Amino acid sequence: MLRPVRLAEQWEEIQRGLPEDWSSARLSLSLADPTVADRAAGLLVPVTPGRRAYRFRFAAVKRGPGATPTVVARTVARLDEEGIGGELSLGGIEEQAPAPEAAAAVRPALASAWSRALETLPPDWSDLYCELELTSTDYLERAALLCAPLNPARVPDDPAFRFRCARRFGYGAAQEMVQRCLERLDAEDVRGDVRILRALSDSKPVATQGPVWYVGGKAV
Repeated sequence: MLRPVRLAEQWEEIQRGLPEDWSSARLSLSLADPTVADRAAGLLVPVTPGRRAYRFRFAAVKRGPGATPTVVARTVARLDEEGIGGELSLGGIEEQAPAPEAAAAVRPALASAWSRALETLPPDWSDLYCELELTSTDYLERAALLCAPLNPARVPDDPAFRFRCARRFGYGAAQEMVQRCLERLDAEDVRGDVRILRALSDSKPVATQGPVWYVGGKAV
C-alpha cells in the first residue's frame, strides 16, 4: 500500500513548480477525514483560512503581510504531526510583485492587521501566542521599547518578536494593549506583519496564570 503523501511534502512540491517572480499563491486543502475538520481549523489559524465544511482555502505570500512560505510550511507540518492528511492543491498564482516602494505604500497598518487577525478567531478564544515580524532589523530596538508592555521575546536570527495575549484573565497582554502597542508602531512608521501562531478557546485555569505552550522544548 502506498504511503499517503504528507502535506509538508505536497507544499514543497507546489513551491518547486512556482515561477521565480510569484508573489501570491492561492491554496486549497481538502481533508481526507472530515471528522477532524474542527481540529484542523484550530491548527490552521496562522494562515487565516476560509472554510467550507472540511475544505479550507488560504494564500501564501512571498513578501508583505500574510502567511509566508515558511509559515505555511510550519502550519501544514503541524497537521502532519497530528496525523491529519489530505490533498493540498494550487488554485492560482499572482506574479510581478510590485516594487519595494509600492509594496511599502500599500502595506496595511499593524493595528489593522491585528484587528483582521482577531476576526478570524472563534468567539470563545481565550489565549493567543503571536508573532510580530518586522521588515528590517533597523526597527528592532524601537519596536522592543514601544511593545514593552507585551513582554515580547526575540526570535533568534529573525527580525521578529513573539508575545502572548489573554482575552479575560491569565498570562499575556490584553488585546486592547496589543492594539495600542501596534498603533504606536504605526505612528512611527515601523513596518512589518503581525500574525497569530497558536490559539486556545475557553481555557479555564485553576490556581495558575493560564495554559503553557512548549516551543523548541521551552515554555512560552
